Amino acid sequence: MLSARGLIPGCDVVLLTLDSLRYDVATAALDSGELPHLAPLLPEGRWEERHTPGSFTYAAHQAFLAGFLPTPARPGRHARLFAAQFAGSASTSPTTFTFEEATLPAALANRGYRTVCLGGVGFFNGQTALGGALPALFHEAHWTPASGVKNPDSARVQVALAARRLTQIKERVFLLLNMAATHTPTHFYLPGARRDSPQSQRAALRSVDAALPVLFEALRARGPALLIVCADHGTCFGEDGYHGHRLAHPLVWTVPYAEFVLPGAA
Repeated sequence: MLSARGLIPGCDVVLLTLDSLRYDVATAALDSGELPHLAPLLPEGRWEERHTPGSFTYAAHQAFLAGFLPTPARPGRHARLFAAQFAGSASTSPTTFTFEEATLPAALANRGYRTVCLGGVGFFNGQTALGGALPALFHEAHWTPASGVKNPDSARVQVALAARRLTQIKERVFLLLNMAATHTPTHFYLPGARRDSPQSQRAALRSVDAALPVLFEALRARGPALLIVCADHGTCFGEDGYHGHRLAHPLVWTVPYAEFVLPGAA
Protein backbone atom coordinates (compact mmCIF):
# COMPACT_ATOMS: atom_id res chain seq x y z
CA MET A 1 0.00 0.00 0.00
CA LEU A 2 1.38 3.37 -1.01
CA SER A 3 1.30 6.33 1.36
CA ALA A 4 -1.14 8.75 -0.20
CA ARG A 5 -0.67 11.01 2.81
CA GLY A 6 3.02 11.25 1.98
CA LEU A 7 2.45 11.85 -1.74
CA ILE A 8 -0.23 14.56 -1.65
CA PRO A 9 0.07 17.43 -2.55
CA GLY A 10 3.44 16.74 -4.20
CA CYS A 11 2.12 14.82 -7.20
CA ASP A 12 -0.74 14.59 -9.66
CA VAL A 13 -3.44 12.04 -8.85
CA VAL A 14 -5.09 9.97 -11.60
CA LEU A 15 -8.02 7.61 -11.14
CA LEU A 16 -8.30 5.62 -14.37
CA THR A 17 -11.39 3.42 -14.35
CA LEU A 18 -11.70 0.72 -16.98
CA ASP A 19 -15.45 0.59 -17.09
CA SER A 20 -17.02 -2.87 -16.62
CA LEU A 21 -13.69 -4.70 -17.01
CA ARG A 22 -13.71 -8.15 -15.46
CA TYR A 23 -10.79 -9.40 -13.39
CA ASP A 24 -10.55 -12.65 -15.36
CA VAL A 25 -10.49 -10.76 -18.67
CA ALA A 26 -7.83 -8.33 -17.45
CA THR A 27 -5.69 -11.17 -16.11
CA ALA A 28 -5.96 -13.24 -19.30
CA ALA A 29 -4.90 -10.24 -21.40
CA LEU A 30 -1.96 -9.55 -19.11
CA ASP A 31 -0.81 -13.17 -19.01
CA SER A 32 -0.92 -13.35 -22.80
CA GLY A 33 1.31 -10.31 -23.24
CA GLU A 34 -1.48 -8.14 -24.68
CA LEU A 35 -0.87 -5.13 -22.41
CA PRO A 36 2.67 -4.04 -23.24
CA HIS A 37 2.23 -0.50 -21.91
CA LEU A 38 0.40 -1.28 -18.67
CA ALA A 39 2.25 -4.47 -17.77
CA PRO A 40 5.61 -2.87 -16.85
CA LEU A 41 3.87 -0.48 -14.47
CA LEU A 42 1.77 -2.98 -12.51
CA PRO A 43 3.27 -3.81 -9.10
CA GLU A 44 4.89 -7.27 -9.30
CA GLY A 45 3.69 -7.36 -12.90
CA ARG A 46 0.15 -8.39 -12.05
CA TRP A 47 -3.34 -7.15 -11.36
CA GLU A 48 -4.49 -7.25 -7.75
CA GLU A 49 -7.82 -9.00 -7.25
CA ARG A 50 -10.24 -6.74 -5.40
CA HIS A 51 -13.93 -6.35 -4.61
CA THR A 52 -15.74 -3.23 -5.80
CA PRO A 53 -18.05 -1.26 -3.48
CA GLY A 54 -20.63 -0.86 -6.26
CA SER A 55 -22.09 -3.15 -8.92
CA PHE A 56 -22.61 -0.41 -11.53
CA THR A 57 -20.86 2.78 -12.63
CA TYR A 58 -22.74 5.42 -10.66
CA ALA A 59 -22.65 3.61 -7.33
CA ALA A 60 -19.02 2.57 -7.71
CA HIS A 61 -17.77 6.03 -8.64
CA GLN A 62 -19.71 7.73 -5.86
CA ALA A 63 -17.94 5.37 -3.45
CA PHE A 64 -14.54 5.84 -5.10
CA LEU A 65 -14.81 9.61 -4.89
CA ALA A 66 -15.53 9.39 -1.16
CA GLY A 67 -12.39 7.30 -0.67
CA PHE A 68 -13.88 3.80 -0.89
CA LEU A 69 -11.75 2.23 -3.62
CA PRO A 70 -12.03 -1.51 -4.34
CA THR A 71 -11.08 -3.63 -1.31
CA PRO A 72 -8.47 -6.44 -1.47
CA ALA A 73 -10.25 -9.75 -2.09
CA ARG A 74 -8.91 -11.46 1.00
CA PRO A 75 -9.87 -11.47 4.67
CA GLY A 76 -8.50 -8.82 6.97
CA ARG A 77 -8.67 -5.14 7.77
CA HIS A 78 -7.27 -3.20 4.81
CA ALA A 79 -6.07 0.39 5.03
CA ARG A 80 -7.38 2.78 2.39
CA LEU A 81 -5.46 5.24 0.21
CA PHE A 82 -8.03 8.00 0.76
CA ALA A 83 -10.67 8.48 3.42
CA ALA A 84 -13.20 11.12 4.34
CA GLN A 85 -13.08 11.62 8.08
CA PHE A 86 -15.79 9.96 10.14
CA ALA A 87 -15.88 8.54 13.64
CA GLY A 88 -15.06 4.87 14.01
CA SER A 89 -13.34 4.35 10.65
CA ALA A 90 -11.46 1.05 10.86
CA SER A 91 -9.72 1.39 7.50
CA THR A 92 -7.85 4.65 8.08
CA SER A 93 -4.13 4.29 8.77
CA PRO A 94 -1.11 6.61 9.10
CA THR A 95 -0.57 6.26 5.33
CA THR A 96 -4.15 7.24 4.43
CA PHE A 97 -4.79 10.68 3.00
CA THR A 98 -7.71 11.80 5.16
CA PHE A 99 -9.89 14.80 4.51
CA GLU A 100 -12.80 16.59 6.13
CA GLU A 101 -14.59 17.31 2.83
CA ALA A 102 -17.30 14.95 1.58
CA THR A 103 -15.48 14.02 -1.63
CA LEU A 104 -11.95 13.52 -2.87
CA PRO A 105 -12.33 16.11 -5.68
CA ALA A 106 -13.38 18.73 -3.13
CA ALA A 107 -10.52 17.79 -0.81
CA LEU A 108 -7.90 18.04 -3.54
CA ALA A 109 -9.41 21.25 -4.91
CA ASN A 110 -9.01 22.82 -1.47
CA ARG A 111 -5.35 21.82 -1.57
CA GLY A 112 -4.63 23.57 -4.84
CA TYR A 113 -5.45 20.86 -7.39
CA ARG A 114 -7.33 21.43 -10.63
CA THR A 115 -9.94 18.66 -10.77
CA VAL A 116 -10.78 17.25 -14.21
CA CYS A 117 -13.37 14.64 -15.18
CA LEU A 118 -13.10 12.94 -18.58
CA GLY A 119 -16.11 10.67 -18.78
CA GLY A 120 -16.90 7.77 -21.02
CA VAL A 121 -20.22 6.13 -20.17
CA GLY A 122 -23.61 7.80 -19.85
CA PHE A 123 -23.29 8.71 -16.18
CA PHE A 124 -20.72 11.31 -17.28
CA ASN A 125 -22.37 12.71 -20.41
CA GLY A 126 -24.04 15.74 -18.83
CA GLN A 127 -27.12 15.25 -20.99
CA THR A 128 -29.44 14.63 -18.03
CA ALA A 129 -29.53 15.69 -14.39
CA LEU A 130 -28.20 12.26 -13.43
CA GLY A 131 -25.57 12.38 -16.17
CA GLY A 132 -24.31 15.63 -14.70
CA ALA A 133 -24.16 14.57 -11.03
CA LEU A 134 -20.67 13.03 -11.05
CA PRO A 135 -19.14 15.64 -13.40
CA ALA A 136 -20.46 18.41 -11.13
CA LEU A 137 -17.98 17.32 -8.46
CA PHE A 138 -15.09 18.62 -10.60
CA HIS A 139 -13.80 22.00 -11.73
CA GLU A 140 -14.21 20.88 -15.32
CA ALA A 141 -15.80 17.94 -17.09
CA HIS A 142 -15.53 16.76 -20.68
CA TRP A 143 -17.66 14.36 -22.71
CA THR A 144 -18.61 14.04 -26.38
CA PRO A 145 -20.15 11.17 -28.35
CA ALA A 146 -16.63 10.41 -29.59
CA SER A 147 -15.67 9.72 -25.96
CA GLY A 148 -18.56 7.33 -25.51
CA VAL A 149 -19.21 3.63 -25.72
CA LYS A 150 -20.37 3.61 -29.36
CA ASN A 151 -17.07 4.84 -30.78
CA PRO A 152 -14.46 2.08 -31.25
CA ASP A 153 -11.79 4.79 -31.19
CA SER A 154 -12.96 6.22 -27.85
CA ALA A 155 -9.79 5.31 -25.94
CA ARG A 156 -7.58 7.33 -28.25
CA VAL A 157 -10.02 10.27 -28.17
CA GLN A 158 -10.19 10.29 -24.38
CA VAL A 159 -6.45 9.95 -23.86
CA ALA A 160 -5.68 12.69 -26.40
CA LEU A 161 -7.93 15.12 -24.54
CA ALA A 162 -6.46 14.13 -21.18
CA ALA A 163 -2.93 14.71 -22.48
CA ARG A 164 -3.92 18.08 -23.90
CA ARG A 165 -5.40 19.29 -20.62
CA LEU A 166 -2.41 17.99 -18.66
CA THR A 167 -0.17 20.04 -20.93
CA GLN A 168 -2.29 23.18 -20.49
CA ILE A 169 -2.91 23.12 -16.73
CA LYS A 170 -0.19 24.57 -14.50
CA GLU A 171 -1.51 23.42 -11.11
CA ARG A 172 -1.40 19.91 -9.78
CA VAL A 173 -4.21 17.84 -11.32
CA PHE A 174 -6.68 15.30 -10.04
CA LEU A 175 -7.89 13.48 -13.14
CA LEU A 176 -10.76 11.01 -13.29
CA LEU A 177 -10.55 9.21 -16.62
CA ASN A 178 -13.46 6.83 -17.09
CA MET A 179 -12.59 4.66 -20.10
CA ALA A 180 -15.62 3.78 -22.22
CA ALA A 181 -14.04 1.12 -24.44
CA THR A 182 -14.38 -1.84 -22.08
CA HIS A 183 -18.07 -1.15 -21.44
CA THR A 184 -20.63 -2.81 -23.67
CA PRO A 185 -20.88 -2.78 -26.67
CA THR A 186 -17.49 -4.35 -27.29
CA HIS A 187 -18.25 -6.79 -30.11
CA PHE A 188 -16.97 -4.35 -32.76
CA TYR A 189 -13.44 -4.65 -31.34
CA LEU A 190 -13.38 -8.26 -32.47
CA PRO A 191 -13.70 -8.72 -36.25
CA GLY A 192 -16.69 -10.85 -37.18
CA ALA A 193 -18.20 -10.86 -33.67
CA ARG A 194 -21.90 -10.10 -33.32
CA ARG A 195 -22.21 -10.39 -29.57
CA ASP A 196 -20.27 -9.03 -26.63
CA SER A 197 -18.18 -11.61 -24.83
CA PRO A 198 -15.11 -11.90 -22.59
CA GLN A 199 -13.08 -12.14 -25.80
CA SER A 200 -14.48 -8.91 -27.23
CA GLN A 201 -13.96 -7.08 -23.93
CA ARG A 202 -10.37 -8.32 -23.98
CA ALA A 203 -9.96 -6.86 -27.47
CA ALA A 204 -11.38 -3.56 -26.19
CA LEU A 205 -8.82 -3.59 -23.38
CA ARG A 206 -6.06 -3.94 -25.95
CA SER A 207 -7.30 -0.73 -27.59
CA VAL A 208 -7.05 1.05 -24.23
CA ASP A 209 -3.52 -0.18 -23.64
CA ALA A 210 -2.49 0.95 -27.12
CA ALA A 211 -3.75 4.48 -26.37
CA LEU A 212 -2.11 4.91 -22.96
CA PRO A 213 1.47 5.94 -23.92
CA VAL A 214 0.24 9.44 -24.78
CA LEU A 215 -1.23 9.79 -21.28
CA PHE A 216 1.87 8.43 -19.56
CA GLU A 217 4.13 10.75 -21.53
CA ALA A 218 2.05 13.79 -20.54
CA LEU A 219 2.09 12.76 -16.88
CA ARG A 220 5.84 12.14 -16.84
CA ALA A 221 6.43 15.59 -18.32
CA ARG A 222 4.62 17.16 -15.36
CA GLY A 223 6.45 15.24 -12.65
CA PRO A 224 5.38 12.35 -10.44
CA ALA A 225 1.82 11.05 -10.51
CA LEU A 226 -0.06 8.66 -8.27
CA LEU A 227 -2.11 6.37 -10.52
CA ILE A 228 -4.97 4.12 -9.50
CA VAL A 229 -6.00 1.88 -12.39
CA CYS A 230 -9.02 -0.32 -11.77
CA ALA A 231 -12.42 -1.41 -12.98
CA ASP A 232 -15.47 0.09 -11.36
CA HIS A 233 -17.27 -3.27 -11.63
CA GLY A 234 -17.34 -6.33 -13.85
CA THR A 235 -20.11 -7.67 -16.06
CA CYS A 236 -21.70 -10.96 -17.06
CA PHE A 237 -21.98 -12.36 -20.57
CA GLY A 238 -24.49 -15.12 -19.84
CA GLU A 239 -22.65 -16.93 -17.05
CA ASP A 240 -25.14 -18.71 -14.79
CA GLY A 241 -27.86 -17.08 -16.87
CA TYR A 242 -26.85 -13.52 -15.95
CA HIS A 243 -26.22 -10.68 -18.37
CA GLY A 244 -24.80 -7.23 -17.62
CA HIS A 245 -24.14 -5.78 -14.18
CA ARG A 246 -25.98 -4.08 -11.29
CA LEU A 247 -26.40 -7.57 -9.91
CA ALA A 248 -24.71 -9.68 -7.23
CA HIS A 249 -22.53 -12.07 -9.22
CA PRO A 250 -18.83 -12.76 -8.48
CA LEU A 251 -17.89 -11.69 -12.00
CA VAL A 252 -19.46 -8.29 -11.30
CA TRP A 253 -18.01 -7.77 -7.83
CA THR A 254 -14.45 -8.92 -8.60
CA VAL A 255 -12.30 -6.34 -10.36
CA PRO A 256 -8.67 -5.75 -11.38
CA TYR A 257 -6.77 -3.09 -9.43
CA ALA A 258 -3.33 -1.49 -9.40
CA GLU A 259 -1.79 1.54 -7.71
CA PHE A 260 1.66 2.91 -8.48
CA VAL A 261 3.68 6.10 -8.77
CA LEU A 262 4.69 7.16 -12.27
CA PRO A 263 7.92 9.14 -11.88
CA GLY A 264 8.64 12.36 -13.70
CA ALA A 265 10.85 12.50 -16.76
CA ALA A 266 14.55 12.39 -15.95
